[in-house]
Amino acid sequence: MTGRFVPDNATPAPSVVAAQLTLGALDIDRVPWWAAQWLSEGIDGPALRELAGLGTRDQAVYDLLPAAMAEMAIDLPTGQVAAAVVIFNDLAAMCLVGRADERWVAAKVEEVVVNSDYAPEVVALPLGKIWNAPDYWGGEWLPELRELIRKACQHQLHLDGPNHGS
Repeated sequence: MTGRFVPDNATPAPSVVAAQLTLGALDIDRVPWWAAQWLSEGIDGPALRELAGLGTRDQAVYDLLPAAMAEMAIDLPTGQVAAAVVIFNDLAAMCLVGRADERWVAAKVEEVVVNSDYAPEVVALPLGKIWNAPDYWGGEWLPELRELIRKACQHQLHLDGPNHGS
C-alpha cells in the first residue's frame, strides 16, 4: 500500500503505525521521521532511538519497529480486523475534528479494504462499508456522499448512539 495514513505530514500515533505494520501498509520511508517525532514528544527507548537514526528504505525499520513498539507499550494488532479497527478509528476521529476531509478518508478506507483482500469482517466495519465511495466522487451526489462518510465515521466511533445524537 503506497498511501500515507496521515494528512499534511502529521505524525501518526504509534498504535496506528503498529496497525499499518500488521496490514502490510507501512510507509517505511516515514518511520524514522515518526520515531524522531515520538522522541521529541518525550517517548524514549533504545530501539526507538536507533529507529529514528535509520535512513529511508532501510530493511532494519522492519526489524526494529516491533521492539520500538514494545518499548512504547504498544501491542501489534493481531489480525487484519484488529488493525483495520485501529486505522478506521483514527481516520474517523481525524475526519470528525476537521484534520482530514471526507474524500481523503474514503481513499484511505479503500486502501485498507484492498490491502485486507476485501476481508468480509473489514468490509463489515462501519467505515469498511464505504470502501467504494471514491468510485462515486465528483458526481452530483457529493454532498450526500460527504454526509454518508461523516455518519460512518460517527458510527465507527460509536458516536451515533442515543446519548450522542447524529
